[in-house]
Amino acid sequence: MNVEIVVIGDELLIGQVIDTNSNWIAREMNKIGWEVTEITTVRDRKEEMVSAFDQAFSRVDVVLVTGGLGPTKDDITKQTLCEYFGGKLVLDESVLINIERLFRLRNIPMNVLTHDQAYVPDVCTVIQNEVGTAPVMWFEKEGKVLVSMPGVPFEMKAVMIGEVIPRLRARFCLDSAILHYTCLVKNYTESRLAGFLTDFESALPSCVKLAYLPAPGVIRLRLTARGTDEEELKKILDEQACKLNRLIGDDVFCNEDTSLAGALGLILLRKNMTLATAESCTGGNIAHEITRIPGSSAYYKGSVVSYANEIKEHVLGVSPVSLERAGAVSREVVEQMALGACRVLNTSCSIATSGIAGPGGGTPEKPVGMVWIACCIGSDVVSEEFRFASTREYNIERATSAAMLRMIKFLTEEHLQK
Repeated sequence: MNVEIVVIGDELLIGQVIDTNSNWIAREMNKIGWEVTEITTVRDRKEEMVSAFDQAFSRVDVVLVTGGLGPTKDDITKQTLCEYFGGKLVLDESVLINIERLFRLRNIPMNVLTHDQAYVPDVCTVIQNEVGTAPVMWFEKEGKVLVSMPGVPFEMKAVMIGEVIPRLRARFCLDSAILHYTCLVKNYTESRLAGFLTDFESALPSCVKLAYLPAPGVIRLRLTARGTDEEELKKILDEQACKLNRLIGDDVFCNEDTSLAGALGLILLRKNMTLATAESCTGGNIAHEITRIPGSSAYYKGSVVSYANEIKEHVLGVSPVSLERAGAVSREVVEQMALGACRVLNTSCSIATSGIAGPGGGTPEKPVGMVWIACCIGSDVVSEEFRFASTREYNIERATSAAMLRMIKFLTEEHLQK
């Protein structure tokens, strides 16, 4: 089953807000064997919305729409859909009761603009938004369905999981399946890995496709199997995943569809270890990535963002002699930072970074993009120098990825051999 998404909002097209809704919807659709074939983003303009709806319906039977359902004058999605499907706006008492309930919970008075959100097209099926004031509207025409949902991510997710997906599955009873196997691979560039896997990819069954999803320092490989017999698909996918793992060997370091931070967390959980970070040039970005993972509090204790030398010295216990002699961006300082983080935060292991993110601050001996990374397990410390030499944002991102990869390597390879 093919689906298209239409995302509405001027703020998305001027870069003020990032569209995370369509990404999330596509993943959820994929889980039930449906495929998003196109995503269209339009401004809050009637003619652009109508054009997007027409084009989407010319290709698919299901169109999912987010955005433009707020109480302000620029939110015209509801009015546009009302005209598009040939209806008129009427007051829906159930929606009004829901809105009043939410305002009582929030202990704030309801104004006229919010009250008017209870007006809905008389040609739609209303789905209550239990966590927001904008109702979800389900339209049908000539066997095709359009569902209009709020653009607020947590509201959209709640109605998708609770109402929209179950209704879509009931409305379109299709026997189809999409299954995925994903693994994370280190020590390869995308082109080198693609070359290495040429024969494997050519020999894949017609129902299975291989995709390369590169990120700084790591490549996510995804095998996707499509068909009608889910049990048979799973058997085929498992066989191909085993072949892939045998080919790549130890460079596959995670067999989950997760991020680097997620992979590191899985290893720490398995080993029953705790982690701390001491960050200078990355400014807490490693901590940010780690704490984005649900359940990370089970293994991650915290961070010391030691941007200034006095924090390195007085909090982490870095020697002032080392700071004076070698400088903050050096092997001896970053190793002391890692040891200090373990000691101060009482953890099994730690990661430390110190470098020159740029754009200024570099010298011929220590140029912009130079980063020292240290990893500590107990009293054992390893460190490595990296040269990224690009923009500030890129250097921080690459240093963050390199630090987590270095910790994964230390936990799974080097430390086991000692």
